[in-house]
Amino acid sequence: MSATGVVEWGIETGEQSSQTAIPITPNLQKKAQVLLFQTKAPLQDIATINQPSPPDILTKPINASMFAGVVPFGEEIPQLKSQINALMARYSFLKPGMFFMDLETGNYLDISGDKVFPAASTIKFPILIALFEKIDAGKVKLNDTLVMRRDLVASGSGDLQYQRVGTKLTVLQTVNKMISISDNTATNMIIDRLGGKAILNQRFRSWGLKNTVIRHLLGDFKGTNTTSPTDLVKLSALIQYHKLISDASRSQALDILNHCHNKKLLAAGLGSGALIAHKTGDIGFVIGDAGIVEMPNGKRYLAGIFVRRPYNDIRGRDFVRQVSRLVYTYLNQPKLTQLP
Repeated sequence: MSATGVVEWGIETGEQSSQTAIPITPNLQKKAQVLLFQTKAPLQDIATINQPSPPDILTKPINASMFAGVVPFGEEIPQLKSQINALMARYSFLKPGMFFMDLETGNYLDISGDKVFPAASTIKFPILIALFEKIDAGKVKLNDTLVMRRDLVASGSGDLQYQRVGTKLTVLQTVNKMISISDNTATNMIIDRLGGKAILNQRFRSWGLKNTVIRHLLGDFKGTNTTSPTDLVKLSALIQYHKLISDASRSQALDILNHCHNKKLLAAGLGSGALIAHKTGDIGFVIGDAGIVEMPNGKRYLAGIFVRRPYNDIRGRDFVRQVSRLVYTYLNQPKLTQLP
């Protein structure tokens, strides 16, 4: 890790630590002889019976009380969960998953947050952060030139598909199109510049995103690329707490996310004056949205939601808007001051 806190790209390796020799005392030898009689185990194995066991990192996660290792968990919010469950009952034909977290308290709402969904264009959010990791590492510059190749041209959202093959853009122009108008061709150009799907998937795993995988270039209309609400909220938490990328890159990435043009999902439920740095996704049968919300009073919370719906059914969009409104209204309540 560099002095700026930026993780260099590559595969981390480790070394095995040597074991400390344990003297065979008379009591231990006697205990070993009893165990040998009972188990026929080798003496060198018995000699380690009094060693303290190392922590089991597979079953005891580090920072289990911390979300993404950076936000202390508060409590789940029962009142808000009850309201959302009532809303879900009215939209029983939808299959949602969501995760929201109040950064001030660590309190959260988790309804199928770990459920795996087709990522649609929300996959462009982690791709954006991976790009800025490489910029911080000095491997890519925002003024580098990218050339639009025929094999990277994609239909669906965006306008680059209508430009001639061989069109040249800077990395900054390309990534702005990837987020603001969700350009699929621009996304494929960024994926290619970053080394391809396998390299990006390795980065996502290193961040602790267990469900976020790119399997095909955009547009992925069958939904083979995946993520989850919790994964994208983890990514937002890491960015908010100045992990993964430098402060300068964080500011620029958030500014790009603030210019996402689609305001029909989470953004539609926010109060006047609120800001959201986010990325939406829509492939007809699934819609999603995730990002960081800042209220006019400066309070911030993290949001991630996906909904499986009948193809292009606008009621899915209405559901997301209403969930967003409920969460915003609840978290915007003034704190109750306790009487002495």
